[in-house]
Amino acid sequence: MRVLLICLATLSVALTGCQGSQCGAKTCGGESWISLFDGKTLNGWKPSENVKSWSVKDGMLTADGGRSHLFYAGSVNNADFANFEFKADVMTMPGANSGLYFHTKYQESNWPGQGFEAQINNTYKSDPRKTASLYSIQDVHVAPVEDNKWFTEHIIVNGKRVIIKVNGVTLVDYTEPADARRKLSHGTFALQCHDPKSKVYFKNIMVKPLP
Repeated sequence: MRVLLICLATLSVALTGCQGSQCGAKTCGGESWISLFDGKTLNGWKPSENVKSWSVKDGMLTADGGRSHLFYAGSVNNADFANFEFKADVMTMPGANSGLYFHTKYQESNWPGQGFEAQINNTYKSDPRKTASLYSIQDVHVAPVEDNKWFTEHIIVNGKRVIIKVNGVTLVDYTEPADARRKLSHGTFALQCHDPKSKVYFKNIMVKPLP
């Protein structure tokens, strides 16, 4: 009987920690990965400027067209994240430029004026900052991956520290100094469609909120 009661209590905790949109596709609970993209629609996301630059097909989100940023505006954490882990599977076409923004907020046009960008750029020649760069703060100058191949970009923000990994390898480990011009704070995420020649695919877009 005692064993049964313990099992029932454990089950109750598991169920109460797994409610509504807070349940991810992979795991549920206090330290779960939560899916932000359903693989079928743009539900929970809000595009800026050129809305037609974004489309969904075969479980993939495609950035293809004029400049636009796709901001997360869904219910998870009320679209406001301070400390978190965020990851997405990405595939770039040759010459593509894109990025993953965090601590940002929606704006109707132009480049996001708030937050930070984790760069996506393997062969875009006009910008020396390559994939995994914490853009213009701690840059990577040699692309760690190739075009036409899926890779996972993983951002971890905890307090004043930012870690960016590609395929599990840490390429950026930044701690914000006291005199930093831009301060880590909080906000939502955004994906970038840079220009009509920058075609990029995204899938498995996930977040794990941290205390």
